[in-house]
Amino acid sequence: DESEWPPVALLPSYGRGRDAPSGRLSSLIFGTNLTDVVITGNNGTIDGQGSYWWKLFRDNKMTVTRPYMIEIMYSKHVQISNLTLVNSPSWNVHPIYSSDIIIQHLTVFAPVDSPNTDGIDPDSCTNTRIEDSFVVSGDDCIAVKSGWDEYGIKFNMPTKQLVIRRFACISPSSATIALGSEMSGGIEDVRVEDVTAINTESGVRIKTGVGRGAYVKDVYVRNMTLNTMKYVLWMTGDYGSHPDAEFDQNAFPVIKGINYRDIVADNVTQSAQLDGIGKHPFTDICISNVNIKLAAKPKGVQWNCSDVQGVANRVSPEPCNLLPRKEIDCPFPKDRLPIEDV
Repeated sequence: DESEWPPVALLPSYGRGRDAPSGRLSSLIFGTNLTDVVITGNNGTIDGQGSYWWKLFRDNKMTVTRPYMIEIMYSKHVQISNLTLVNSPSWNVHPIYSSDIIIQHLTVFAPVDSPNTDGIDPDSCTNTRIEDSFVVSGDDCIAVKSGWDEYGIKFNMPTKQLVIRRFACISPSSATIALGSEMSGGIEDVRVEDVTAINTESGVRIKTGVGRGAYVKDVYVRNMTLNTMKYVLWMTGDYGSHPDAEFDQNAFPVIKGINYRDIVADNVTQSAQLDGIGKHPFTDICISNVNIKLAAKPKGVQWNCSDVQGVANRVSPEPCNLLPRKEIDCPFPKDRLPIEDV
């Protein structure tokens, strides 16, 4: 019953709704300004009955933004665990403007053609741990966000101190882990390890563009096992998708300090598509110990690169000339983030 979904305020770091500009609806489970939040249940199932909303969206009949499954705002000490989430109307788990978050032992299922059914979207959050979870989705399995264009720049709340580990994904048209595209408050200190993806469009994808501003920096990825992928690595500097036409044409994002190591991939169409922004290249990229086996009909150019700078070592197939060989193991932090000891 659509009348039972109350409207809630637009997110200040987005400036408008994602489906429609004028408003948005409350999530199925929603809370704001809370401390000590526990959402759990011995692997009980929450069914979002998303097909009703997906049809409205596909028929272009949404006048407000669809509800999410779980959204927790302006909160701290949050645990979401031991649940199965199926058929969310849109995003599944959306902590935003929050800190000290543990998300673990979640199973998320949505049809692989369902619109915008992201699995877990930490958004302008600090000190977050996502682990031991499995997502099948019509969109990114994990999407790391922090606001949209000038609204996110003004709100200025980054996502930082994020740990993702022991995570599995299936999403034929999207990423295992996406950074962006809404990243206008910044994304920094992201640590990803022990990730598996099967039949997924890309392993790690950085999505940004002119107008986003801010930065994605200090990203560390290791121990990925991938099978049947369109891309292993993908960076996009011209993503588009803006809240309005008046975005700042001089708000260039800074992408630097991106590190990938110890990746094994099989049945891959293209190893990497790395596209920075002209005169504003993505810099300090490091790729080491990556072994990619190609599909029966791979792309002719395996490493397609523009406006990027970095180094590579022990990578097969051979990377592009913009990533010259250097005897190096890409770094992964040895310290522990505070959320890892909670």
